[in-house]
Amino acid sequence: MISRRKCGDAGQAFPIYIMVVAGLLFLAFAYLAVGQAAANRNGAQTAADAAALAAAQDTREQLAGKWVEVVLDPTKWQDIFDGNVAGLAPSCGRANELAAQNDAHVEVCQPTGLLAYDVDVQTDEPVGDSIVPGTESKYARASARAVIEPLCTFELPGADAGDDVLPQLTCKDRDWDLDPDDLAILPEPEDLFDVHLAD
Repeated sequence: MISRRKCGDAGQAFPIYIMVVAGLLFLAFAYLAVGQAAANRNGAQTAADAAALAAAQDTREQLAGKWVEVVLDPTKWQDIFDGNVAGLAPSCGRANELAAQNDAHVEVCQPTGLLAYDVDVQTDEPVGDSIVPGTESKYARASARAVIEPLCTFELPGADAGDDVLPQLTCKDRDWDLDPDDLAILPEPEDLFDVHLAD
């Protein structure tokens, strides 16, 4: 009698065991699907951040070049530090390149004001098959904004200072005393402008 009860108990426990295992497998697949979607989303955000920064950095290089062109005319400096410059080439090509390096493509790239870029990207690969219906055709999207921040201040010399006197340029914690007769050493683009993602 005792051995028959043990066999009967084992037979009753087997369906419960199957249900528990099935439930655990379902949860494992669900976590896998969520993780896969999160990884795709993170990849899209990385691509958006890189693309926006690339566009802003390209504009920073151009602004620094424009500043070098007019370094002997400090009355034009402030417009450049404000981003108010004509003749800048579009910078969204760099955004496209960086997005492609991160397995995504740019859907929107546009300057926001004079010193910022907004970029929207979409991943090239979908989330993929999972237990969640429809994910095989879903693509991750993300947006980012990069800001170009001028780092330098200066005061124009008085009228009695003469035309050959350049103002001292203070960029963060460094002072640049520029000699119009010796311009071999000038601030680099990263000395003049900072580029970072907007909060």
